[in-house]
Amino acid sequence: MAKEIRNRRGIIFIISAPSGTGKTTLCHKLLNVCDGLKISISYTTRKPRGKEINGVDYFFVTQEEFLKMIEANEFLEWATVHGNLYGTVKKVIDDYIMEGRDVLLDIDVQGGKIIKNKIPDAVAIFLLPPSLEILERRLKNRMTENDAVISQRLAKAKDEIKEYRHYDYVVVNDVLEESLLQLKSIIQAERFKVSRVNHEWIDENFIR
Repeated sequence: MAKEIRNRRGIIFIISAPSGTGKTTLCHKLLNVCDGLKISISYTTRKPRGKEINGVDYFFVTQEEFLKMIEANEFLEWATVHGNLYGTVKKVIDDYIMEGRDVLLDIDVQGGKIIKNKIPDAVAIFLLPPSLEILERRLKNRMTENDAVISQRLAKAKDEIKEYRHYDYVVVNDVLEESLLQLKSIIQAERFKVSRVNHEWIDENFIR
């Protein structure tokens, strides 16, 4: 059976993208099409946007609370993005991995690089928008920022896109459902790599 040949340890999947590319939407949809996949909810000091819910989309905390968590060494990674603090809690990730659950991290490029350096076998996926023009349109359609902030995000996007070479996969998010299938295919393929399977189970049942 498929579950029997999988390694006991879970896999970390990193998904990064410029703001407005659609990574958060895709990450939540992946949970519905990939069994055994858990999402790590980041902590942030920014304010909720639109219908975002505390504990579902992010854990929204004050800067003082966030700084206390840094002092307590609770984060696997943390970074300042567009003037706000974001972080991934270490214990949650460790618990999932030891339970054999795969973990999805919806994080920025800075955080992705930090985790990839600390955990080289993490799978890093970079999402691209179809074009910068379409990215600008998506940012404006969110109606959550003024033109000056959108300009800053577009400038930041160009710098972030330069980092795609440090990732394992690149997916262009043009048609949402197509991008979802591509991401699902990556996850399925990574789960059955020889380096991740349960070698003891194969040896015991087929070789010894």
